[in-house]
Amino acid sequence: MSLLSKGEALRLGRRPARNAAMRKPKAPEANRAHIVRAAIDEFAARGFKGASMDAIAHRTDTTRALINYYFGSKEQLYIAVLEQVYSGIRVAEGRLDLDHLAPDQAIRRIVEFTYGYYLRHTGFVRLVVAENQAGGRYFCKSKAMRSLNRPIIDTLSRVIARGQEQRVFRRDVDPVEIHMAIAALGMFNVTNQYTFGAIFQRKMGAKGDVARRREMVADMILAYLGTTAGERPWQPR
Repeated sequence: MSLLSKGEALRLGRRPARNAAMRKPKAPEANRAHIVRAAIDEFAARGFKGASMDAIAHRTDTTRALINYYFGSKEQLYIAVLEQVYSGIRVAEGRLDLDHLAPDQAIRRIVEFTYGYYLRHTGFVRLVVAENQAGGRYFCKSKAMRSLNRPIIDTLSRVIARGQEQRVFRRDVDPVEIHMAIAALGMFNVTNQYTFGAIFQRKMGAKGDVARRREMVADMILAYLGTTAGERPWQPR
């Protein structure tokens, strides 16, 4: 769906970005969201340097001038993309209903969700990899990113605390380290699916034995926490 009429788009495209702002296009929030969705695909496929603003404009049937009107620059659009994809996984995590689950089952649910999310949102994974290759240069420029990612740590902290109260989880647990382990083990299945698959002749990614590998990751995390499937030993530290 075009953000502007063809006549407006042509006129806007011939004018400086300053004039674009003077026109104040309608439905700004919807337009911004539409541009960000298209930009996610472009940046995920080509990275920051390879991504084309013209390609994003084409994907949204609009102009570079309008994109600059909303975001100011390619860099600011990319930062908005990073914030959007991280917000997406955090919002989805927030919908997990964990309070009624036993602590070990809640951890298992988080692992299953994370493992599956990476498989369904490979664009998110590619953006994470690309930003790490860039040394986190743009990630660090986002004021929202640190607070945006706090909810998953708070969620894990609550689950771990319940497990400790019930004496099924060890005491010396850092929720950030648990989050890192879950993310690393889940992301490997996507990031290394072609190299690892070729070396060991194993199907990886969505084509592999997802259920078994997902369960194995959950078992490893739970084993570290002090419990395994069917067992709940208390190991004071």
